[in-house]
Amino acid sequence: MSHLRETGLVLDPKYDANGLITAVATDRVSGDVLMLAHMNAEALEKTIATGEAHFWSRSRDRLWKKGETSGHVLRVAEMRIDCDQDALWLIVDAAGPACHTGERSCFYRRIDGTGLVPVA
Repeated sequence: MSHLRETGLVLDPKYDANGLITAVATDRVSGDVLMLAHMNAEALEKTIATGEAHFWSRSRDRLWKKGETSGHVLRVAEMRIDCDQDALWLIVDAAGPACHTGERSCFYRRIDGTGLVPVA
């Protein structure tokens, strides 16, 4: 079965023990990494059905649509899954900042030694 998961053409996500799969979102035009989150089966189904990114919030313990309060939705242009189907890549058009802090990307700082430096 794992061979089919790795080489076949059937979507068969390999969720972890909590029923989650990692999802990374990148900007369709720039290729910049915007955010990393998790999806459960329902979030993946809603993302496929609507074309807008839905995730499972581990901190809120609930399903959420990215941008449901801010309006900064992620419109999915393409979705890819890795070789063993335990990670998703969402290539998106972002309608505003992806980070809840207001930054364009959640990855707005780089590690410099033991400190953090803003990314220019």
